[in-house]
Amino acid sequence: MSTLWRNWSGSEECRPVNFEQPEDTAAVQAMVRHCRSNGASLRVTGAAHSFTALVPTDQTLVSLEKLSGLDHISEDRKTALVWAGTNLRALGKLLHAEGLAQENLGDIDAQAIAGALSTGTHGTGAGFGTLSTQLEGLEIVDGTGQVHWLDHHNNSNVFSAARIALGSFGLITRMKLRTNPAYRLEFATAKESLKDVLINYTDYLARHRNYEFYWFPYSGMVQNKFSDKTDKPAQKHKATEYLTDVVLENYVFKLFSEVARIFPSTCEKISQISAKAVSTSRKVNWSHQVYATARLVRFQEMEYNLPREAFADVVRLMEERMSRERFRVHFPIECRFVAADDIPLSPAYGRESAYIAVHMYKGMPHQEFFQAMEEIFLAHEGRPHWGKIHSLDARELSKRYPLWNEFQTLRERMDPDGMFLNPYLEKLFGVRKGATQRPGLRVQV
Repeated sequence: MSTLWRNWSGSEECRPVNFEQPEDTAAVQAMVRHCRSNGASLRVTGAAHSFTALVPTDQTLVSLEKLSGLDHISEDRKTALVWAGTNLRALGKLLHAEGLAQENLGDIDAQAIAGALSTGTHGTGAGFGTLSTQLEGLEIVDGTGQVHWLDHHNNSNVFSAARIALGSFGLITRMKLRTNPAYRLEFATAKESLKDVLINYTDYLARHRNYEFYWFPYSGMVQNKFSDKTDKPAQKHKATEYLTDVVLENYVFKLFSEVARIFPSTCEKISQISAKAVSTSRKVNWSHQVYATARLVRFQEMEYNLPREAFADVVRLMEERMSRERFRVHFPIECRFVAADDIPLSPAYGRESAYIAVHMYKGMPHQEFFQAMEEIFLAHEGRPHWGKIHSLDARELSKRYPLWNEFQTLRERMDPDGMFLNPYLEKLFGVRKGATQRPGLRVQV
């Protein structure tokens, strides 16, 4: 019997006929050529942290777990060549051992670097784009089995699009990342009313390197999170930090979440209790140990990118809709901020952005709440995070991405037989496997 694959939230699963773990680029090439000769589809899985059906296939599923680690540090120490299957947690440690760090990260570090970047994963901070903007080059095996090196100088249009391509251009094997000298961050939290935050957040973005906040539904309160570079020494973990970061935010919150699942009428009260439990805190540590937080409570998630100028109005509309319809939700709503970029399929393409993520505890119905919030997002030029739940298909998506058609042309050239498509991608792109036959892209190896 074939192996069962399931994503982190349990929302997607599949039983592929073949499961492959290539150990080098040559093995990836051989595998792609074999699949092509047999007319088989192929998808790649990382840490399975996407909430959508990007991965599921009934044919060949590939893990790049054995393509892991640092391959090379540049002589000027400004870039690192990294194997695509390296997870972000391991990468942070490897770079730190070399006295280096990524310039910014998201709040989960379990993902494989290739999957995180290919779906548009992001952190927060007005001066930082999605993690994909840290890419300086990549090695990729296309749908014919050819290996290409893409960067700002070699096939730059393909490189730009391949930075966020949902695995549709081919199998990325290595990635060249821009690096910074290792640095420490001072991280602080503080409670504030949502009303005041919607007045003050632009000031916080200007004053702090990284800023985000968690909004607790039905409480009118948020937890602000600030991070700034510091020369202060890294602190050892304190028992109180473990109590807050792990016990309260995970084990106690999981208990509350189970109560909410069994007794949905308690959701509002639980959210209010969670808001009251927010305390002022401060800590200093190396950057890769500050960005990520433990996520032991499983949930479903929808996240949308919005033009930053629409952010405050959208939050107010969300609060109004929630107050009126009293959705059974107790998870905090995460609000983050990202700089504009020039990547065709990036939700932040061409605009300074805000991201709003809504969550629902695993096992609780999310459809009604997500649909209501999505209606507000879409009415304000929203673009969905590619790894999070949304309802859009190619017809709607093509209206929201100015370079949609150019991206599809490049995708068809990199994958002329549609080998890297699955039913979900066919819906997103409005195509079907084998529907187009175009000559392969001629690029230098």
